[in-house]
Amino acid sequence: MQELHDAPLAPLTTFRLGGPATRLVTATTDEEVTAAVREADDTGTPLLIIGGGSNLIIGDKGFDGTALRIATRGFTLDGTTLELAAGEVWTDAVARTVEAGLAGVECLAGIPGSAGATPIQNVGAYGQEVSRTITEVDAYDRTTRERVTLTNADCGFAYRHSRFKEHPSRWVVLRVRFALEDAGGLSAPLKYAETARALGVEPGERVPAATARETVLRLRAGKGMVLDPEDHDTWSAGSFFTNPILDDARYADFTARVRERLGKDVTPPGFPEGEGYTKTSAAWLIDKAGFTKGYGTGPARISTKHTLALTNRGAATTEDLLALAREVVAGVHAAFGITLVNEPVTVGVSL
Repeated sequence: MQELHDAPLAPLTTFRLGGPATRLVTATTDEEVTAAVREADDTGTPLLIIGGGSNLIIGDKGFDGTALRIATRGFTLDGTTLELAAGEVWTDAVARTVEAGLAGVECLAGIPGSAGATPIQNVGAYGQEVSRTITEVDAYDRTTRERVTLTNADCGFAYRHSRFKEHPSRWVVLRVRFALEDAGGLSAPLKYAETARALGVEPGERVPAATARETVLRLRAGKGMVLDPEDHDTWSAGSFFTNPILDDARYADFTARVRERLGKDVTPPGFPEGEGYTKTSAAWLIDKAGFTKGYGTGPARISTKHTLALTNRGAATTEDLLALAREVVAGVHAAFGITLVNEPVTVGVSL
């Protein structure tokens, strides 16, 4: 187990922002992870868990405590059952399942971060969510001080949410198991209209899983959502805000505001999200509130490829990023009466 003091954390995040940690521990086995967590708990030391750093905003002052970087490795495929160690690179794991001819996560290609983060956020994109394939999560329970196994139902999955996210100080994810599908090398039925259009098929159809993965990677790259050290449009956390889910009354009020602001013939995006609820598009809201691609003149700006990504142009501070985020939140609320919620986790700072 490697240990560093006054260690920079910015290089461990996709934003490349944030100050140092008092102490940085890198764990490469489950036993090292649990030992580091127990030590922090026993001594009352603040603890920050870092995986791939793709969903993390660290304050400029850094973190006064122990930052635990989970760098465990483990990819086990038994038929259609996949087990990943928490530190496995997610996008590499997706590629290996597709190479094995299995379906279920191929449309989650290109998402930065580690496997252990996927159940916490219930990672999803292009019509797939990990909650549809996760069967179990092994975790260390800091309350009972035991290693436990949570079933899919135990995880409390919802849109970009889980029991782990609801109680962020309780569980440390160690391993994740998935039930994939052997469809003869074909993908799962395509559920996302943009993906289907790009492939020239109808929603609900299957295509070769490798083709689906390659198409998603191309779509993501076109939006700056595939990490590239040379492209500042990818120095982000991907989608900075979650898509708002509105009840019928709020959606009706929102629609009225849209037509008053943009014209009587304009209908905002709306997707059924269970009885009495509709999900709308955060990217659309940001754009129509006047925050177009490339918005900003400082070191933190909206991506030139996608309005949902806030980016570090190379010399930004965390405060620069948060100032831009607050401006966007205030502008969208003033225009449409909706308060956007940030998707990345903040450490030592808040919107």
